[in-house]
Amino acid sequence: MNPAVSTPPTEHPYLTAFRGRFQGIMRWNQLDALWEQVLAQPEHPWYVYAPGEPPPEQPLERARLQTVIRELDVLLRREHRENYCGIVYADDVQHPGFIKVFDPHNLGATCGSSAHPPLPGWILSRLPPINLPAAVQPPNNRRRWWRNLLWGGA
Repeated sequence: MNPAVSTPPTEHPYLTAFRGRFQGIMRWNQLDALWEQVLAQPEHPWYVYAPGEPPPEQPLERARLQTVIRELDVLLRREHRENYCGIVYADDVQHPGFIKVFDPHNLGATCGSSAHPPLPGWILSRLPPINLPAAVQPPNNRRRWWRNLLWGGA
């Protein structure tokens, strides 16, 4: 191997999953079915992470997961006053392993029409989370702006 040619670093599995393909949960009854799938296999642990908070080191115990899902569901239905859901995305609705839940008060362009949609408010995953805000770099034009602001273009 040529030492002058560097290989790009391998992306963390959590970040790869976060950037993967997702299906939108459009109807409230689909959300009910998704929650059922999450709770249907108690042998599979789930991590619940709110980006911006420290990532949890341990998955939730089953009783705590049930409480979190119930309270999250209540919050979404109360604060997203639409006859459709549309703010929850799963990697696989039949066998979910990664679920993004967007905060009804910070939606931006969650549907992917934006190059830089907001981070989800909450993420449920079978993978241990990483510090997502630190791992998702700002766009290059924003980094250039920041460098110019701080260091005058250096």
